[in-house]
Amino acid sequence: MNTTTLILYFVVFFGIMYFLMIRPQQKQAKQRQALLSSLRVKDKVLTAGGIYGKITKVKEKSVMVQIADKVEIEVAKSGITNVENREIVVEKDKKGDKNDKKAKDKADDAKEEEQAPKDAAAEAEDSKEAEASKDAQN
Repeated sequence: MNTTTLILYFVVFFGIMYFLMIRPQQKQAKQRQALLSSLRVKDKVLTAGGIYGKITKVKEKSVMVQIADKVEIEVAKSGITNVENREIVVEKDKKGDKNDKKAKDKADDAKEEEQAPKDAAAEAEDSKEAEASKDAQN
């Protein structure tokens, strides 16, 4: 086995590991950070301990969660696992925005292509009507 072949195997192995393990984990961490930074009053949340409640106060590192009438507990933000009543949207990077723009442009082009045959058919009908009215006048 050649040294360059061995190096190539390592590069391919680390490339596969990056796309199968590291990159998805970074994406998940970004979503989690977005969830924790967007907590606000009146959000219905689920804690890591399985307790459902509603946020009554947001502090720097913790939140006050009402779990029953007149019963509030303080929970670390890291202990919040899910927000039940809304979706958290993670901002896309510049590359994602370009891809979205391309997809939108393609969708617009498809709509225009669908519209073009309809317009052509409408023009054909109009020309037939114009010819019929000329024949009627003569």
